[in-house]
Amino acid sequence: MPAAVEARRTRHRPMAALFTGAAVTNVSMVGASTVSTLVGAQLLSPLWSGIPNAAGIVGSAVGTLTLAAVLARRGSRSALVLGYLIAVVGAVVAGGAVLADAAGPLMVGMLLLGVGNGGAQLSRYCAADLYPPDRKGFAVGVIVWAGTVGALAGPNLIAPLARFSAGLGLPPLAGPYLLALVGAGTAAAASATLPTTRAGTRHGAPGPGAVSAGVWRRPVVRTAVVSMTAGQVSMVAVMTMTPLHMDMHGHGLGAVGAVVSAHLLGMFLLAPLSGHIVDRFGARTAILAGVGLIALSTMVALVPAAASAQLYVALFLLGSGWNLTFVGGSGLLTQSLTLADRQHVQGGVDAIAWGASAVASVGAGMVLGTVGYPVLAVSAGAAVLLPLFLLARADGSTAVPSSGGAEDPPDRSGGQPCC
Repeated sequence: MPAAVEARRTRHRPMAALFTGAAVTNVSMVGASTVSTLVGAQLLSPLWSGIPNAAGIVGSAVGTLTLAAVLARRGSRSALVLGYLIAVVGAVVAGGAVLADAAGPLMVGMLLLGVGNGGAQLSRYCAADLYPPDRKGFAVGVIVWAGTVGALAGPNLIAPLARFSAGLGLPPLAGPYLLALVGAGTAAAASATLPTTRAGTRHGAPGPGAVSAGVWRRPVVRTAVVSMTAGQVSMVAVMTMTPLHMDMHGHGLGAVGAVVSAHLLGMFLLAPLSGHIVDRFGARTAILAGVGLIALSTMVALVPAAASAQLYVALFLLGSGWNLTFVGGSGLLTQSLTLADRQHVQGGVDAIAWGASAVASVGAGMVLGTVGYPVLAVSAGAAVLLPLFLLARADGSTAVPSSGGAEDPPDRSGGQPCC
């Protein structure tokens, strides 16, 4: 019992730091991503309005891939602080681009902001390492739940930040990038308090040579990749174009912010419940439920643009479905792979999901500009059905494989230090 109590105490501080970094990063990215679509429409055209947001998504993919390597070698403190400091630079560059009416620097700034977001995404794996096997889904859900702060604050800060920026004599749409600057700095400061233990020196942690051959070919990895990618692509395609869709039909920033807020609440508010579903019923059950909710949401979105009340429902369901596929896919990796195997693939899995959604962001703008929002919604609903083929063939096992490297020692009283 004393060991169990001590384990719980030692995880409180790093969990608080990981939660803070994820929360403030989400607040920053919500405003920056929403406004980047509007700025992109002004500087480029509605047809190419998704490109700045796509740059942010590409940055997230690059961040998860490169920072995962830093995390494996130097621990999460070095990886996360580096990612968030890069985001500080990105906020400055993106804000300056709005001042200068320059599309190129805006995309560079969003790319760098995305690198910081990639670090925030990896923090859920650090949290899972703090907990025993039967609580890893809960740990992932808690860090994803940190996005609730962004869901509540981010969209509703867009209009006040625009007024604040105008009061300083700056363009109104520069306001969210000022917030991104403060948020990235706060995340870096919180991450600097993480323990300095290197990931490779943890007790019982297998070395690089212990990674199983062919880990990328395992069914659980393929299922996680397809599920997270399909959910991400469908969500991003609809989410990024809904603000522009509403703006084109006369809705103000207040209405746009409210709909985006409903969507983000769906993305993050029920994350602990998603984690419980993963721990109690299995990751595949969570993924299946998420696929169903996303498909339903795209059907609800097929309403006239003036019916913003139904858009609230559609975007909330879209976010809830994404949450289940995201937490479920992450749960497959944390429950089914040894630490060495997961460190080998986790950055790549996230990079694939974010890279695909970057393509979806650009493609969504083209679809909206040519054939309209209803076709976009139907296409997103069809894309999310892809994981069903893998789920239908799955055997349901999520046990950590016994071959291919030393398994983390079972520790029901506490997990492993993450940092």
